[in-house]
Amino acid sequence: MQKRLPALASATVLAGLLAACGQQSTPTATTVQGGTAVIALPTQTSPNWWFPVISSEDYGDSNFQMNVMMYVPLIHISKTDGIDYKRSLAESVTANATGTKFTIHLNPKWHWSNGQPVTSQDVVFTWDILKAASSNLPGASWAYGGAGSGGIPTRWTSVTATSPHTVTVTLNTPSNPNWFIHNGLAQIVPVPKAVWDKHPNNIIKELAFIHSLANSPGASEYRVVDGPYKFQSMQPNTYWSFVPNPTYNGHRSTLTKVIYQYETSPESEFLGLKQGTINVGYLPTSEWNARSQLTTDVLTTPYVFGFTFLQPNYNSAAPGGLGPVFQQLYVRQAMEMGINQQAIINTFFHGQGVIEADTIPSQPKTVFYDSSLKPAVSFNPAAGKRLLEAHGWQDVNGVMTKNGVKLSFTLLYISGTQSAANTVQLIKQNWAQEGIQINLQSGPFDQVLTTAQQTDPTKWNMAFWGTPSWTYEPDYYPTGGSYYLTGAGANQGGFSNPTMDSLIKASYLPGTPSQITARFDAYQAYVAKNLPVLWLPYTPAFNEHAKNLHGVVKTYNPITTFYYPNYWTLSK
Repeated sequence: MQKRLPALASATVLAGLLAACGQQSTPTATTVQGGTAVIALPTQTSPNWWFPVISSEDYGDSNFQMNVMMYVPLIHISKTDGIDYKRSLAESVTANATGTKFTIHLNPKWHWSNGQPVTSQDVVFTWDILKAASSNLPGASWAYGGAGSGGIPTRWTSVTATSPHTVTVTLNTPSNPNWFIHNGLAQIVPVPKAVWDKHPNNIIKELAFIHSLANSPGASEYRVVDGPYKFQSMQPNTYWSFVPNPTYNGHRSTLTKVIYQYETSPESEFLGLKQGTINVGYLPTSEWNARSQLTTDVLTTPYVFGFTFLQPNYNSAAPGGLGPVFQQLYVRQAMEMGINQQAIINTFFHGQGVIEADTIPSQPKTVFYDSSLKPAVSFNPAAGKRLLEAHGWQDVNGVMTKNGVKLSFTLLYISGTQSAANTVQLIKQNWAQEGIQINLQSGPFDQVLTTAQQTDPTKWNMAFWGTPSWTYEPDYYPTGGSYYLTGAGANQGGFSNPTMDSLIKASYLPGTPSQITARFDAYQAYVAKNLPVLWLPYTPAFNEHAKNLHGVVKTYNPITTFYYPNYWTLSK
């Protein structure tokens, strides 16, 4: 499943240049032109891939946020999961009656920072990279993380430039336009072909070239952008700074600089909030009782569009022979019976959160949520143990054992957040009642993300990337094609289920509104019943923002999880 992991919903911002950066604003406050916003990244995470076609091993929110700063997407997803064509490169998309041909009309207003127009050739070139990086080509240096979502690459027959500002996409299968625009076209974030096309006749060399510069934002190729900001400078694991793009054809920034800041611990971030050196940030759950000390800030608790889970490794090569064991539904049901979602919400998230029964949470409110779906199993460790015993497992010295295989394994989880550590510790205690023994091993987010991959399934059994564990990018139309479909680019655990595959593919088909809804509901019900991952409760972000930094909450997008600093203003 796509690893999208701790969302930037818990990012922080510091207005470093203003002496008034802690003062409370009033209705008559004066807007300041200029100033610096420093956005603190989630604890111990940092950008490590800057090219907009994201590697499957670097599919994290901080990387996507950097792209949003520098590049305009072909399709901009709105706060309500619609399409905002005013902020998209495309000014419209039309489909034929069968849903096999889509014509993209580019808005001619958009230009690269070197003055050249954004053209259909840039779109086609970026598609060529997407296609190559998601096709498992021999010798390819990296794989595209969104492969599988939006039918990439197998459903796409051709992408051609039919005029300087028109692109035609032809599919080999009739497709639901809403799904295809959201999950297919929205994955294209064009780069300038004239700058990046170094090996026009050798795609393998081109992919290797991109890989070589993916973590080098200072490279000259990144200087030509069409987004609201340009990269300025960086200090690895410290900060990454941006300045406004003076030729941006959208809403231009009133800030003079934006800095993304690496955070070593929640405690240091909280201290920054308290001292007023950080004026938009997150309240660590461990500091909940001290929130009254943040006198110049306002606390908000937004839910982003995603879900939280434990990811089993289903591969046969998983350590201890547990891959085939996790493939058994009854085993996953037994493990889910050992997860006390309500206790996690009450104890570690101060009552903030909702019980999760499937991949569509009740918060934020969307048209996709099905209130009729209930958890497939309830918290009951004793029943979980009986279920295992009914299938031939025996308790041997406290560990369930069958045919020489023990339900004993390591659970990787992200370090740096007390709530994550508390959550897995409680799960460990409850699973022990069922005879499931786990060893807890923590590490920085990037390290856990890199380890828990299909590329080497011998290194891990189960992983927890924090809350939320997944946000819907690029599956803005949340059909699961990028993480539950067999072989999907973000299907980290290697989950494979023919019925699930059929239901996902059926949700892509065109039809009447009622047919499309029925297909999606059938998929969602099957997911809830079959537990492709182990559900954990869904909890909000605990965001803080200073009273003199405006627009942070209003312009935050809970669907994409992106911040848009070019819409922020400071006052004194």
